[in-house]
Amino acid sequence: MTDAGRHDAWSAGDAYEQYMGRWSRGIARQFLDWMSPSDGLTWVDVGCGTGALSASILERCGPGSLIGIEPSPAFLALARNRIADGRARFEQGDAQALPIGDRTQDVVVSGLVLNFVPDRNLALAEMKRVVRPGGTVAFYVWDYPGGGLEFLRAFWTAASELDPKAADLSEDQRFPFCQGQPLCDMAEASGLMDVAFDAIEAPTIFRDFEDFWRPFTLGAGPAPGYCSSLSERDREALRERLDASLPRPGDGSIMLKARAWAVRGRVLEGA
Repeated sequence: MTDAGRHDAWSAGDAYEQYMGRWSRGIARQFLDWMSPSDGLTWVDVGCGTGALSASILERCGPGSLIGIEPSPAFLALARNRIADGRARFEQGDAQALPIGDRTQDVVVSGLVLNFVPDRNLALAEMKRVVRPGGTVAFYVWDYPGGGLEFLRAFWTAASELDPKAADLSEDQRFPFCQGQPLCDMAEASGLMDVAFDAIEAPTIFRDFEDFWRPFTLGAGPAPGYCSSLSERDREALRERLDASLPRPGDGSIMLKARAWAVRGRVLEGA
């Protein structure tokens, strides 16, 4: 399967918010609680997207400053519009070449991004480079192999039943390293010390099936990209298969959960 066939399109900020952004905020809060940082630190949010993690840092962690780095102009525009805080600024940049000086920041974090970066090891090296000795590098990614995004697992299961080739596009096949120990090993290989990891969870509650289905039709991300590429007939067949397969209580809502793996490490003093 070619890269073009994987529909990794992350340019539409509003569409991403409906598909993933609304759920990433809950995970961001769990991640920051797990980190338990001090107030007054200088932060960098690598791959800040529409600002879910950045907003949570500003709300919960009392940062001295925050720099959000994001390659997508559309995502940056949405983050800037939504976050009016003098401590924060948002800049266009690449996780593999951060536009930030060496050893200038206390904490560098990245949320739900690292698996999409072409060179993950280079991204971790860059995150480590900009942190002061004794500072922290931390990140989290969805637990794709463990079915941690239950709404996404339901989508790809239904899609693969109708189109076996769809299985090659699913994130669990593409990102098998998105599990605790492999991610921990990756962090340790980058030179981080005192590396720890844990699973973090948040609910994903959809009002009804339409609330579940509509984000998949908007094209932002691999699953919505695949859905949008289908013929009208095949898309309707997928819709019907999903509608029949999802668990719902009497009020018609769809109650699922999202799980991510969080990793943190310390930059060596004197490094």
